[in-house]
Amino acid sequence: MLENELKILMIDDDIQILDALQAVFQYQGWSTLMAQDVPAGLKLFTSEHPDLVLIDYHLPRINGIKGVKMLRELDADVPIIVFTIDESQEVADGFIEAGASDFALKPIKVPDIISRIRLHIRLMESRQKLKDWTQEQSVKGIGGATLELIENCLRQADGFLTVEDIAKGTGLAHQTTYRYLQYLVSQGRVEVCQSYGKVGRPRQRYRLRA
Repeated sequence: MLENELKILMIDDDIQILDALQAVFQYQGWSTLMAQDVPAGLKLFTSEHPDLVLIDYHLPRINGIKGVKMLRELDADVPIIVFTIDESQEVADGFIEAGASDFALKPIKVPDIISRIRLHIRLMESRQKLKDWTQEQSVKGIGGATLELIENCLRQADGFLTVEDIAKGTGLAHQTTYRYLQYLVSQGRVEVCQSYGKVGRPRQRYRLRA
């Protein structure tokens, strides 16, 4: 997928925010879809197949956490970026558990949201390249015993784990653990999410798909 072909679904009950973001994204050459509640957003998601979703936490009737869960039932891979004014760990954990890919605090800062979207474009492209590579050639150096060891570690976890967590739990080297995780992600057996602090590089976390 090329960046200038990006289609973004925005779900927010504040029409002024939707209009402002639409103008920003159109300037970037991205097409947009707008919905003011989760049911309308799900309808657009099903009919238009957007490449990325932005969703607010505080929405009428169905909040953002439930909205993310419903979107994930339709698509396990599409990046979902959540808007929220809440900085509580409980809210963050709820969104990660629901399947959110990233967070952006309100009030929204244009450079921040654009950089986050571009990051997810690169991640999508990287995942696609990895999938294409695994389809074109047999995967070398992937052993069944090591795969089982990593999957068992993930199976015993209550939520997402970092590469460091998995390497420590299995006794494998970090590089080996990461390589096997990328293989499992490419095969659709493991899902990955990005977690962000206020400053710093994103950390990838992994868990087995249900």
